[in-house]
Amino acid sequence: MVSPSKSADWLSGYIPDLPTPFNEQGGIDELAFGRLCERQIAAGATALVVGETSGESSTLEPAERERLVRIAVDVARHRVRIIAGAGSNATERAITFTQAAEAAGADAIISVVPYYNKPMPSGLSAHFRAVAAATTLPVIVHDIPARTVRGLPDDTLVELVRSAQFVGLRDSSGDIARLMRLQARLPASFRLLTGDDTTSLAYLAAGGHGCISSVSNVTPDLCMALFRNLREGRLRQAREVHQALVPLATLLEREHPAALKFALAVLGFMQPTTRLPIVQLDASAKAGVAQAVAGLADEYLAAAQ
Repeated sequence: MVSPSKSADWLSGYIPDLPTPFNEQGGIDELAFGRLCERQIAAGATALVVGETSGESSTLEPAERERLVRIAVDVARHRVRIIAGAGSNATERAITFTQAAEAAGADAIISVVPYYNKPMPSGLSAHFRAVAAATTLPVIVHDIPARTVRGLPDDTLVELVRSAQFVGLRDSSGDIARLMRLQARLPASFRLLTGDDTTSLAYLAAGGHGCISSVSNVTPDLCMALFRNLREGRLRQAREVHQALVPLATLLEREHPAALKFALAVLGFMQPTTRLPIVQLDASAKAGVAQAVAGLADEYLAAAQ
């Protein structure tokens, strides 16, 4: 059972950004989603992210977002924390999503930088402060400039973190030098997490606390082995695991989340169904993902022993 402490130490290691399985009718496949949650808990994840980037949050109805949280909470039974995706480019909508996640039993929310609007730094600050004021839950900020166009300035983050309610950053910029800039300006208790699997080893080795990950959905045991080897000083072994993961991580990033869903379909965990405007992979991309998944078989079995 998770500790009742308000410390954010649990925000560490590889935390899966879970996809949302859909059935043939286009609704949520609740049984498949529950199995994905249980698989990650069994592998040793400290938290699960639901209804965020991998979860196709922009196509989820409000009731579906809430249902995903409730399923994850029911499966977890307090064994891990549930982090609910609750971001929007409309502040009032982000507040609504945040309050619904809290009512559904989430332990924290992750809120993305508002996309498309291109708000100025003072607007970003006002947005996140309004979200935090509407909940008692810890808030993780997600900075992903490739999708939002405008990134979160370091100064704005430092200003926000004056409130202890902001407990972590999911930094999907891929800028490892930023981690080093931020470390000296943020409280030691604030958790710095990468959202980029391809550079996760370098980020963690530079002092990052964890990775909110896509590839860990496919190979949770390998990701746990990577983190364990790194923390126990076995850098060579950690590097070998990471090098084995990079080909798949690169393919998942290229067509996300369709490639992730197909990889999990290859393993028999869910259907590869997506929602428009995301479509399923073409034949060539499917072959590449299938080959990358097959190429991890030996490493996966070794890590699972």
